[in-house]
Amino acid sequence: MPTAAFTTLGCKVNQYETQKILESFEACGFEVVPFEGPADVYVVNSCSVTSDAERKSRYTIRRATRHNPEARVIVTGCAAQMSEIRGEQMEGADLTVPNPRKLDTIQFFAEAFPGEVPVWPPRDTGVAKVGSAFANRTRATLKVQDGCSVYCSYCSIPYTRPEMVSRPVEDVLHEAKTLTDAGFSEIILTGVLIGSYGPENGSGGPNFVEMVRRVATESGAARIRISSIEMQQVSPEFIGLIEEGLVVPHLHIPLQSGDSGVLGDMNRPYDQGDYIRLCHSIQRRIPDISLTTDIMVGFPTESEERFQSSLHVCEEVGFLKAHVFSFSPRYGTPADQWGDPVTPQEKADRRQRLVAASEATGVKHTARFVGRTMRVLLEGKVGRDGLLEGLTDNYLSVKLAGSAGLCRSLQWVRLDEVQGKTLFGELAAGPETDRLRLAMV
Repeated sequence: MPTAAFTTLGCKVNQYETQKILESFEACGFEVVPFEGPADVYVVNSCSVTSDAERKSRYTIRRATRHNPEARVIVTGCAAQMSEIRGEQMEGADLTVPNPRKLDTIQFFAEAFPGEVPVWPPRDTGVAKVGSAFANRTRATLKVQDGCSVYCSYCSIPYTRPEMVSRPVEDVLHEAKTLTDAGFSEIILTGVLIGSYGPENGSGGPNFVEMVRRVATESGAARIRISSIEMQQVSPEFIGLIEEGLVVPHLHIPLQSGDSGVLGDMNRPYDQGDYIRLCHSIQRRIPDISLTTDIMVGFPTESEERFQSSLHVCEEVGFLKAHVFSFSPRYGTPADQWGDPVTPQEKADRRQRLVAASEATGVKHTARFVGRTMRVLLEGKVGRDGLLEGLTDNYLSVKLAGSAGLCRSLQWVRLDEVQGKTLFGELAAGPETDRLRLAMV
């Protein structure tokens, strides 16, 4: 049986797509093996969101050829798409697959190298199956939408994923039920611009809120989480789903910059006040909610004074976590013409200060929950301490003592103490647990 290895760079959408590609290779007779060892075929799902992501994508291709110089190396994803846009070749790749046809990677391979796919066409057992990439995970990702039409001035994604597509709701529901039947307690719904899911983009009927409600009520999953959503798509109706307990109280809402002038230059459709007002409104309606975000530093028009606005928003909102990254020019975008005037040293300094600020707000937010009993999805043993680690519904990290048999289960945990952004607790017992369990029914 020939072997195939897979690796993913970038977002949760890429992670989901790699899973689908992997399942198609398994259906064609390949054995899936770790990427860090020898394989007959390597599949690299690349990313181009920053220059660092593209660099890592190229390095990963070279790493595959070192593992087995005779192997076939297939590259897909946004870095491969950007190379095609620039008229370049992906060095080291035997085959590149365009983003719009990514899920047909096995077909491209079979056509490019006849005879190297053991089973073609792929066998269809008629039984829904979850591929081996999910074998040791406790949370499953489900892609419901693709494409972006916003055209932020710094971003290449609308060029590498231009087609706005919503999956038919029945397909989404079928896959969600398959994942639940496979033992996943949490499903993370993801998309490039997930809030644009709807009939105008091919969903076959429901809009975003209606789709999420159906997945939450019909899939059987205990927890539904949204991977990332733009602030202008966080509607009162969507917040109502969280209030009803159909979606977990955690939202990742990209900020990108806390300065209204920079946001305008970025072509982001909101200003600082809009963002803060939305977050405060959500926090008033759902006091336990955790908010996380993405923030860029070093945009060409970001001065030190404008950077201070990002620090202000971070402290004003009180994020649990912030993914902070540095601007890098992206080929073909409007911002590419503005150069890269903020020095690497300035970017590094701003990034460090913003990370420190978000860590401080995260510590403060986490400490609020000491003394509470909360639901935790346990993920596995961690570190030398042998403690189980898990996440609350609102994305807080928890550790506790317990047997390995509790892994992948939802448990009520009394949170007794906190160290930084990690809560420590014990399995809850007694009438408080019974009351909470009844409340979730």
